[in-house]
Amino acid sequence: MDFGRIGLPELLFIFLLIILLFGSKRLPELGKAIGQGLREFKKAISSAAEEEEKEEKKEEKKEGN
Repeated sequence: MDFGRIGLPELLFIFLLIILLFGSKRLPELGKAIGQGLREFKKAISSAAEEEEKEEKKEEKKEGN
């Protein structure tokens, strides 16, 4: 048995379950909220990485002098 893959019947079942739980009118709102959350998460990760790079460059300059 292969439990690692999700096929079309499983995806349809999950989608139907989501529609039943949230209703078809709230799905666009839910999608928008999830999208905004992902965008903010990516933005936070990239800004943290930039901050870390700046700190490393500052340390390299201090060691070089």
